Amino acid sequence: MNILLACQQSLTRHPIPAYAFWRGYFVNGLREAGHEVHEVAEVDWAEGLLPLDPPARTRWISRTWERTLTTATKLRRDGRLDLFLGYLYPQQIDRSAILELRALGIPCVNFFCDNVREYHRLPQAFAPFDLHWVPEHAAMSLYKARGWAALNAPMPCWVPPARRNPPGADRPAVSFIGGRDSLRAALLAQVAPHLPLEIRGPSWLKTESPAAAAPPPRPSPRERFNDWADFIRRQGIRAAARRATGRSGSAAETSFDFTPFVHPSPSDEAYADIVIGSAVSLGINRFPTLRLPASQLAVYSRLRDIEAPMLGACYLTEEAPGLDELYRVGEEIETYRDADELVGKARALLADPRRRARLRAAGQTRALRDHCVGRSLAKIAARLGIAPA
Repeated sequence: MNILLACQQSLTRHPIPAYAFWRGYFVNGLREAGHEVHEVAEVDWAEGLLPLDPPARTRWISRTWERTLTTATKLRRDGRLDLFLGYLYPQQIDRSAILELRALGIPCVNFFCDNVREYHRLPQAFAPFDLHWVPEHAAMSLYKARGWAALNAPMPCWVPPARRNPPGADRPAVSFIGGRDSLRAALLAQVAPHLPLEIRGPSWLKTESPAAAAPPPRPSPRERFNDWADFIRRQGIRAAARRATGRSGSAAETSFDFTPFVHPSPSDEAYADIVIGSAVSLGINRFPTLRLPASQLAVYSRLRDIEAPMLGACYLTEEAPGLDELYRVGEEIETYRDADELVGKARALLADPRRRARLRAAGQTRALRDHCVGRSLAKIAARLGIAPA
C-alpha cells in the first residue's frame, strides 16, 4: 500500500518526552512489510503537542493540514495513496481536513496508545477517523461506548535486523529502564533488597537540591476554571473529586535509598544492549491515576511488552489485560502480579540459563512474526477492504 504517515515527525527537537522514536518504528516497520511511505514535507507534527496559545495553535493547524491536504491530493491524483495513517493527539486533529481526505477516497486511521491513562471518555476530536488502531485491550470498551470502529492491534514497534540476535551469554542482572513515579518506586523498593537489580532512567536519585526559583505566576480565575474543566473532561468527576480533596491515585512516596541500584541512563544504542544483555529484562505496567483509589492498581500493556521480546530479551513483565492474547505466558514471556511473585520468578530465571534462552528465542519469534507493524497493517487493510499492495 501507499501510506501517508503522520506520526509525530518533527523539524527540530522539542521539549516533549519520548516522541522521536515513533517515526523510526512506523517508517521502518511499514517499509519492511513492503509498503511505500509518504510524509508531508516541511511539516512539524510534534510541534502540535506543545502548549501553544490559541492563535498559535490555529496557525499550526491551518499550516499543517493545508500542506497535508495538498500532498494527499497530489499523491491520490497520481495513484500513489491508499491510506492516511496518523498517530495524533486530539489537539493535533482538524476534523474538516480528515473529512476532506475521506472525501478524496482515502481511508483515515489513527493510532493512539494512551487511551486508558488519559481518558475516562474519549474526546470528540477522534470521531472523524474511519478506524482506530488501539493497542490497549481495556481501551476497546471506550471506543465501543462511543460507537467508533476500532481494531485492537499491538503497539507499532520495529528493531533493526542486526538487533535480532540474542546473546550467547548474559549478565546476572535484573534490569529496569524507565523514569521514576511513585508506583514504580514502591514496587522496586520491595524487590531491590532481594535481586541483583539495575535501574536506569530519570529521577531515581535525589542527589541535588533544586535551585531556588521564582514561584510561577498565580493563574487567573479563567485559567483555573479551564484547567479544571479540561481535567474533568479527560478524567471524570470522581478523579476531580480526589484531586480537589488531595487524595492521590498513587502510592505514598517511598523513602527507600535506590543509590546502590541506579546506573546512568543509557543512550539509544546502549538501551538495546542492556535489554538484551541482562539475564532478566523487567517491565512495569502499572500507572498512577486519580480515577481509582490508591488501593486499586491500574495497568495496561506497554510498548516494551512488544519491544523487549522483539530484541530477544528474557522478559518478565507485569500482568495486564490482553497479554495472554499476545504471548503464551510461561513459554514466550513471564509475568508477575505483585512484588513477591516478581522476586520469585526473577530468581528462578536467574538460576536457569536454559529456560532464559528458550524464553528469548520463543518470545522473539512470536513478537517478530505476529506483532510486527506489517501484520497490524494487514489487519487494518482487511478491516477497511483495501486490497494489499
